[in-house]
Order: sequence, then structure tokens, then C-alpha cells
Amino acid sequence: MQKKMRTLYLILIDIVLINLAFCIAFYLRFDGNIDMYYFNHYLDNIIVITILKIIVFNYFKLYKSLWEYASVEELGQIVIGSIVANTAVISYLFIQQVHLPRSIYILVTMLDIFLIGGMRFSYRALRKVKKSDLVRKDEKRVMIIGGGDAGAMVIKELKNHTELRSKPVAIIDDNMKKEGQNINGVPVLGQRYDIMSVAIKKKIDEIIIAIPSATRKEIRVIVEECKRTKCKLKILPGMFELIDGKVSIQKIREVQIEDLLGRDEVKLNTAEISEYLEDKVVMVTGGGGSIGSELCRQIAKFSPSKLIILDIYENNAYNLQNELKRKYKDLKLEAVIASVREKNRIEDVMYRFKPDVVFHAAAHKHVPLMEANPSEAIKNNVLGTLNVVQASDKYGVKRFVMISTDKAVNPTNVMGATKRICEMVIQSIDKRSETEFVAVRFGNVLGSNGSVIPLFKKQIEEGGPVTVTHEDIIRYFMTIPEAAQLVIQAGAIARGGEIFVLDMGEPVKIMDLARDLIKLSGFEPEVEIPIEITGLRPGEKLFEELLLDEEGMESTIYEKIFIGKPIFVDYDFLTQSLNKLREIAENGRDNEIRKMLIQLVPTYTPEKTCDEEIKEPENLDGIAATSNA
Repeated sequence: MQKKMRTLYLILIDIVLINLAFCIAFYLRFDGNIDMYYFNHYLDNIIVITILKIIVFNYFKLYKSLWEYASVEELGQIVIGSIVANTAVISYLFIQQVHLPRSIYILVTMLDIFLIGGMRFSYRALRKVKKSDLVRKDEKRVMIIGGGDAGAMVIKELKNHTELRSKPVAIIDDNMKKEGQNINGVPVLGQRYDIMSVAIKKKIDEIIIAIPSATRKEIRVIVEECKRTKCKLKILPGMFELIDGKVSIQKIREVQIEDLLGRDEVKLNTAEISEYLEDKVVMVTGGGGSIGSELCRQIAKFSPSKLIILDIYENNAYNLQNELKRKYKDLKLEAVIASVREKNRIEDVMYRFKPDVVFHAAAHKHVPLMEANPSEAIKNNVLGTLNVVQASDKYGVKRFVMISTDKAVNPTNVMGATKRICEMVIQSIDKRSETEFVAVRFGNVLGSNGSVIPLFKKQIEEGGPVTVTHEDIIRYFMTIPEAAQLVIQAGAIARGGEIFVLDMGEPVKIMDLARDLIKLSGFEPEVEIPIEITGLRPGEKLFEELLLDEEGMESTIYEKIFIGKPIFVDYDFLTQSLNKLREIAENGRDNEIRKMLIQLVPTYTPEKTCDEEIKEPENLDGIAATSNA
């Protein structure tokens, strides 16, 4: 109802303006002494003339545009609409044999444009003045980095949406030719190395990086400069995120830690990947988790004949299933609720779907929790993996790719030790199976469930403190999409028995990560948001490694994927040991579990428990001898 009333008001105003234009045109044409002969002709046809013009204006959608956002596009509609409307009036009067001076038609057209357009733009100007008076007191002063099309659009959007209380006051651009010029009324005041001085001089509150075409390395350099200021940082996503190429306020997001990695996007060999995924049945265990769900998203792009999401947690599987169905209408998809712990259930799933490729991402991963619950780590990580591995071998899976971790190298915790045993299972069964079994080992994944970034963000939202376990602790990081893509690429070059190691780039100091995140949130570390050192958690070490000493490092055709040299392990002896480990885990004897883990993984060096000192056991010949080869 309100919309109809608004349209009615607009039409009534235009009726007045249309006829006012004729009156002014007659006044100007006859220098104030209006010839009533011609004017009476106009009056006789005033109703038809008015209706004709309103119909044409409505056709050109002059009553659907929001006046407060009137722009050049609206002006163009008004100009064309006025010309067409007056052409229609001339045609009608010609048919009726009514003749007016030609100058009247020219003047009326010009006056229509002036009056109708002027009214709309005057409304916009008055509204903007009114809004600016309301928000001027608490508005944010914004610096735009990037004087290209994207930067210009951001400025326009900020000016249109005055309710955001953001006033663009300065532009930074590395093009020296632009310096001193204005873009949409905002001056270009310097280049990237002037960010700090301009921010101080112009009292900037917020910086928006608007360079969608910039590489991550370029963004990182710019962000490092911005971090020297106390301004809150936001960024316009890159071109790969701006699919439609349109810039809007909704697409501007906060700068994320991922933007600071300075790593180029992973370039996949799509032909090689298509060969082993296209028209194949692919199953992802733990498919609803952080890595598993991203694997499913990436795999869906390669048109498998069927994609199976296997997960014990129904909500994650359900949400991912719905997401993929929306994006890939033709994708054949199955969500299977099952636990990898249940051998019979896993065999039933394998028998029913007979997957060609299995990505095994199901695992317990939280170090402190697994340190406190070692029997659960054994049941899920070790025995669950063994179930999936044996079922894959039994039902003819062509390729099996297991997700491992850098914590499997010289582990100091139960979780890492269990993942190292999983690697040993993979390498040992590969020697006797027609299935190509491989593992992919990498470090921490930014933004995954339970990772440090979401924890830091929550702590910052609550006002701190941000907790870091040790001021010297370092970790390797990569993004979830990057990890998933490299896992899929590694699967393409698998020949069986390999442990692929992903290039994690330079290690990141967690203390620096905390400080960066606090700054990116617009706060001063240690001043507005304190950082608290809490001490290393059970099983946690200062740094992680990606290779055992005896594994060496072999390059592949891909610069970010390496191969650790296979270490032979006797499969029969290993499965006998795992049966014993199963019995211990089912009885929940934690210290005995740790003793057994030391026998299976000689490089495992656990902390001593309060209840009982863990003694170094005698080595199991079938395991230790080969692990030290």
C-alpha cells in the first residue's frame, strides 16, 4: 500500500510539472504576452497530453527508481523519456490538426528534462544533507586504497549509504599520475608508503583495500603498511571471489589472516585430476568436517559419477549435501551416516557403493582432548582407519588417500602417534594390495573447526585476553581450500606407498598471529586487548616437523608437493600389534596405551603422567627395526 501511495505522489507531482513546463514555454515564446489562440489549443488537449506523457514516463520506469539514489542512469531515463513523450504529443496534435509553434515543442522538452530531473536530484541532495547532519558527529573517516574502478565504486557506495556513517576522505594509489586528482570528489593523497602519514593527517578511522586484481603478495605488503596505523582494516575480495564483477558494500569484508599468508593461489592440473575423478565413484570419510567438506566441494567440480559424504555427525553432512545440491544440479550425491569405528557398517557401505577413490579425512584431531582420552584416539584414528583401509582393499578401491598431519613426525602426543600408525598401515598394506594407498601430510589449517583463529576471534570479541600457550611457539599454516586442492592433486600423482608432504611455506609465530589478528580487528595489542601466556598444553611442542630423519625428501612435478621416502613396515606384524592395542583401548588403560604406542612408534616421546611413570619398553622387532632403517 505504501509503495502504491508513493507512486501516486510521484505521478501527481509530474502532472503539475508537465503542465508547468507548457505554461513556462508559452510565456518564454511570447515574451510574457501569451497568444490565447495557441494557448486555448493546448488547454483543449491538456488531459490527453498529460495522460500520454505519464504513460511514456511509466514505460521508462521513472516511477520505480528511488529518488534518494538518483544518478546518471536515472537522468538518462528522464532525457529519453521526455523526448519520446513529447514526440508522442506532437504526433497526437498533428493527427488532431492542432498546430503550435515549433519552438513550443523544443522548449517544453527542455523544460520537462529540467523540471522533472531537477525535482528528483533536488530531493536526493536535500535527503543527503539531512542524513549527513544526523551522522556527522559519529561518522567514520575512511581511506580507500586503490584509485581504479573498484575504488571509485566503493566511494560511490559509501556516499549513497550514509546510514553506514562512513565518509571517504582520502585515496591512496601507486599511480603517480593520479596524485592530486579527485575521484568522485575524494582526493588522491599519495602512494602505499604514504598510508601512515595520510592516516595521521586526515584522522582516518578505517581503511578499505579496493584492489580486486592484486595478488596475495601485493595485498600482504599493503596490509603490513596499514598495520602500522591504528585503523580498522577491510578489503574488497579478489576477482575470483567477485564472480559477477560487481562492487557493493555487502561484498566488502574484514581483512583476514589468510590475506597475510602471501601465497599465490594453487594452480591445479585439471586434466590429470579429471582422469582419476571424472565419472568415478568417490567417497570422503569425515566428509562433513573442515577438510572433508572442502574436499567434497573441490571434487564436485570434476563431475564424479557419484559423490559419497560419509560422516558420523548428521548436521554437517546434511548441510553440505544441501549446499552441493544447490550448486551442482546434476551431481549424484549420497550422504551416509556411519562411524569408521564400526567395521561391519563400513564394509556394508563399501559393498553397496563400490567407490573407485576414497579420501579418508575422518579422525579425532584435538591434541589436548586426545591426550586426556587416548583410548578414543586409538578407536577412531587407528582402528577406524584400519577398518576403512581393509574394506577398501577388499572391495577393490583403486586409490586411497589418507589425510595425515605434521604432528605424526616425532610425535609428543597421542594424536600424533595415532596418525603415524595410520601412515604405517597405509604404507604396509600398499605392498600387498592392488589398491594404491597413499597419505598426505600437512600442518595446521586456518579457520578449521577448533583451530586457533576462531578461538582468537572469539577472545577479541569478548575483550580479551588472547591466550597463547608459549611466546616462542610456531606452526605451519595453509588455508582450507589450498590444503584440499593439494590433497586432490597429490592423489592424481599417487603410485602407491607414498607419504606426500605439502609445502607449508614459512612457519608462523603464534604470538605474531595473535598480534596481527588484534590489529586487524582495530585494537592495539597489549594495550586494548591483552595477550596472556598460558603454558604449553599436554602433548604440545614448540614446533612441528614435516619429515622423519630417515624419510628424506623427493620433489615431484608440482612445486608444492614432495614425497617422503617410504619406510617398510611388516603388515602382518603390525596388524597383530594393533589387535593387542585394540584390546588395551577397549579396557581403557591409558598408561598401557602409551606404552604400546612407544613400541609401535619409537619416535613417540610422551610426557610422563602423574599416576605412573612410563618406562621405555623393549622394541618390537618387526616395527622398530624398520622404523629406524
